[in-house]
Amino acid sequence: MTGPDFWKNNKRGQKLSEELAILKAKVEKLQKIEAQIKDLEELVDIFDDDRIVQEANEKYRSLKIELEKIKIKAKQADKYDYANAMIVISAGAGGVDAQDWAEMLVRMYLRFGEKAGFKVKLTARSAGSEAGIKSAVLEIKGREAYRIFKMEAGVHRLVRLSPYNANNLRQTSFSLVEVVPEIKEDELMVEDKDLRIDTFRSSGAGGQHVNTTDSAVRITHLLSGITAVCQSERSQSQNKDKAKKILAGKLYVLREKERKEKEKQAKGEYKSAKWGNQIRSYVLHPYKMVKDHRTGKKSGKVEEVLDGNLEIINSYR
Repeated sequence: MTGPDFWKNNKRGQKLSEELAILKAKVEKLQKIEAQIKDLEELVDIFDDDRIVQEANEKYRSLKIELEKIKIKAKQADKYDYANAMIVISAGAGGVDAQDWAEMLVRMYLRFGEKAGFKVKLTARSAGSEAGIKSAVLEIKGREAYRIFKMEAGVHRLVRLSPYNANNLRQTSFSLVEVVPEIKEDELMVEDKDLRIDTFRSSGAGGQHVNTTDSAVRITHLLSGITAVCQSERSQSQNKDKAKKILAGKLYVLREKERKEKEKQAKGEYKSAKWGNQIRSYVLHPYKMVKDHRTGKKSGKVEEVLDGNLEIINSYR
C-alpha cells in the first residue's frame, strides 16, 4: 500500500484496503487476549495472594471462552463473511396469514439491521393477494453483513390467532428466508449460456414508481433450476444486473451447502436435509415463546424479537 502505484487502480486499491482492515481487526483481537493473559501471569507472580489468584483464574477462564468463540468462528468462516448481503423473503404455506407473516419478517429485519448499524433498503416488494407480501428483497450494506444475517436463512414458523379468519382460529404460517452474499461483478461466475431470462411488467408501488414497460426481470439458472427476480430498478438492464447478482449469491450458497454436506458424509456425520424444517418458531398463542430449533434457545419476549431485537434469541457478534 505504500508503493507509489498502489492507488492507480482505484478499484483494486479499495478492495485491498478493505481486506487489510479485516485482517488487522482479527489480529488485534488475538493480540488483546494475549496481552491480558500476560498481565494476569505477572499479577499472580507479583502478588502471592489467594484472592488475587482466584480473580485471575476467573478472568483467565473468561478469556479461554472468548478464544474458543474466535476458534469456532474461524472454523465456520465464509469467503464472503465481510460482504454486503441480500435477503429474499417469500411467503410459504398459510395463505393470507403467510403473506402477512412474510411482511412481519421484512419489518423485523429492517429494524434489526438499522439497530445494528447497517444500511438497510427494501429494493423489491411483490404485494400479497389481500394483505402482506408474496415476496420481498432487502439489501444490507455494512461490514460483516453476510456473516450476521446468514444465521437467519431458513424456514420461519408463526403460530397465532388469525386476524384473517372469521372465527379467529389459531393459524400456523410459514415463510422462507434466503440470505446471499453480494458478489462483485468480477466474481459472478455465471455464464449467460446457462441462463434463461424472462421479462414482465413490474408491479410497482404506484405513482412515480410505476414502471410502464416490461422492465422486471426473472433469471433462471437452467442447470439448478434456481431463479432470481428483480423489479426495483427503472431499466431492464439494471434489473438484469441485480437479478444476476442475487442468482450468483444463491448459487454460491447452494454450492457451499453441497460442499459441507459432502464433508459431513465423508466424516460419517451426514444427515439428509429436508425441506420444511423450520429454524425458528414464533408462538403468540396459546402462550408466548420464540424458539431457535438449531440451538434450543427459548425466550418469552417474542414481541421484542419481532421488533428487531434478535440478540434475545441468538448471539450475532
